[in-house]
Amino acid sequence: MQQRARELRKDMTFAEKRLWQYLRNGQLDGAHFRKQHAVDTYIVDFFCAKSKLVIEVDGDSHAEQIDYDARRTQWLSEQHHYRVLRFTNQEVFTHIEAVLEEIRAVL
Repeated sequence: MQQRARELRKDMTFAEKRLWQYLRNGQLDGAHFRKQHAVDTYIVDFFCAKSKLVIEVDGDSHAEQIDYDARRTQWLSEQHHYRVLRFTNQEVFTHIEAVLEEIRAVL
């Protein structure tokens, strides 16, 4: 799992890279985020341990895996008590300030 997470860190999508520009190095209200972080058998896009927050950036492929994403979100919420925020690629590219404000509200 750790090896796969390393691979995903090197091959982030454009939307993930865009959001990471705002999350890295504590730039968003001092919160420490990890990218492509392994949580048991899943790898989440972004993770803030202190706030128990998972952020997922969903591209077009997620339209075909709605049930899988719902089960995954439920598992993360129920088993680990994480709050899961999901944003589409389009939201990250066209409404980044709104995305950041929603993240801030949860932090």
